[in-house]
Amino acid sequence: MTNAGRTGSRASVCLILALLVLAAFWPVLGHDFVGFDDERYVTANRRVQEGLTAPGLRWAWSTFHAANWHPLTWMSHMLDWKLYGAHPTGHHLTSMLLHVANTLLVFMLLERMTASPVRSALVALLFGLHPLHVESVAWVAERKDVLSAFFWLLAIGAYLRYVRSPGVGRYVPVLLAAAAGLCAKPMAVTLPFTLLLLDYWPLKRLDPEAPSLRTLWRLVLEKTPLFALAAASSVVTVVAQRSAGAVVSLEHYSLVVRVANAIVAYATYVWKSFWPSGLAVPYPHPGADLPGWKLAVSILVLAAVTFFAVRARRRHPYLLFGWLWYVGTLVPVIGLVQVGPQAMADRYAYVPLIGVFVMVAWGIPSAVGPLLSSKKAESPTDPGPVRRETGLLAVMFLIVPALTIATWVQLRHWRDDMTLAARAVAVTRNNAVAHNQLGLALFRRGRAADALPHYLEAVRISPGFAEAHNNLGGALAALDRIDEALEQYGNALEIDPAYPEALLNLGVALVRQGRLDEAIERFEEAVRIRPDYGKAHGNLAAAHYTLGDLDRARREIELARRHGFEPPADLVRSISESPVTGGP
Repeated sequence: MTNAGRTGSRASVCLILALLVLAAFWPVLGHDFVGFDDERYVTANRRVQEGLTAPGLRWAWSTFHAANWHPLTWMSHMLDWKLYGAHPTGHHLTSMLLHVANTLLVFMLLERMTASPVRSALVALLFGLHPLHVESVAWVAERKDVLSAFFWLLAIGAYLRYVRSPGVGRYVPVLLAAAAGLCAKPMAVTLPFTLLLLDYWPLKRLDPEAPSLRTLWRLVLEKTPLFALAAASSVVTVVAQRSAGAVVSLEHYSLVVRVANAIVAYATYVWKSFWPSGLAVPYPHPGADLPGWKLAVSILVLAAVTFFAVRARRRHPYLLFGWLWYVGTLVPVIGLVQVGPQAMADRYAYVPLIGVFVMVAWGIPSAVGPLLSSKKAESPTDPGPVRRETGLLAVMFLIVPALTIATWVQLRHWRDDMTLAARAVAVTRNNAVAHNQLGLALFRRGRAADALPHYLEAVRISPGFAEAHNNLGGALAALDRIDEALEQYGNALEIDPAYPEALLNLGVALVRQGRLDEAIERFEEAVRIRPDYGKAHGNLAAAHYTLGDLDRARREIELARRHGFEPPADLVRSISESPVTGGP
């Protein structure tokens, strides 16, 4: 085939891939934002809503908000808000288009490296259509997944150019793309490792049959700047997550518990890649209650795959490549350093599953080849290779509708915060976070009585869950059970004394009991902990107005507005129409 013919074929494959992925994920454009972190990232984030301003950019590059440092992700959300405002369709469109771009990059990069268009297309299809990737695409707050992967894949493309013609000028784009990936999500710290794997297969800069330690050392040294970037990003990430209290201590989950959960998570991701059922967000951490049989089965599965990949590395190096890609890229998020309450998360598999898909796409022809070709050794005229490729195309025609339907079904659960939380409650057990989120979704719809049992279940499952206690207090207060609400706010503050939302809610409940002085103390403590808490400033304004301190009320009105909260119009009007006074 001529170069023009190859280019035309690639373009045709890319067009088909793009259309298939768009068809699979198109329903997401009709979805709302969800209650899991979308508020922190977009819908209630004043900095993001200010757009790409100079103060906003300074904030994006300096903040540890949401327990991470990812300035490019913040800038992406700022641009979306500028373009689409509060309409979720545009935000979902950006994430979907990034996923389409990543799918095309997976195909083009593999095809360039292997000259195997059919197998590369199968990997891209699995990547683009798999329901396990719905979380990364349908969750606006997970823009960082698709954005970081985009730069990750661009870095691989730049690396291929460098490998074919080494030079400083061609190494710089690799560094820039790697840095951009880290500025979108720190999970890209494993990029240098993946480049070393590419050196092994399919680039074969390191001989798969007889790897040389000297060559390996040279390839590692070549990537020193990339490892330095990854190390710096790791330090910043640990600082960011510790500053936000997101890192779970060893007292909560011991090292033994973490290792056991990590082993099971590795096996579960593989299982869900072949049978993607029961997908949810979040998956509750089992702690020390992990069933022994599940751990034993997981160990056997992982050991068997590892043994087979290592043993077959000479004839089938792609198996070891794919397995090490999968295992290695999951290391930062497998739970050895526990961040958050989840045991695992579908979004964590976004890049790692590329390795599993490579094993499938290259392994199927090798496995079925003897069945499709003649018993004699293949020759240039032997139809065996053609039959294997034809068989692979048949597999693709079978999986496209299956994966598309599975993705449509999974997308339905991401329609809004209520359907997402209800799904997690339905398919998981003892999921305190899901019950809390479902209660919150019901409460926001004015259904406090329906929310109450879910909050009660959340605190039953996890008595140390401060947010659930706070939300339970809110539901009780809405039902005029103020004394019980005060007790729950107190429970939340006993767990987390520096919890500004609980302090605010406690103050509001005290106001309802006429205990203004005590309420003001709680509001002031809230703004001491979080000076930009506009709602607390607004409640301080109302309390001081009630006490007759109009000067203080006016100051608090200004602070509330400065921090993005607009107090009730009747309060503002009453304060503005009142005469200036120095106090009660």
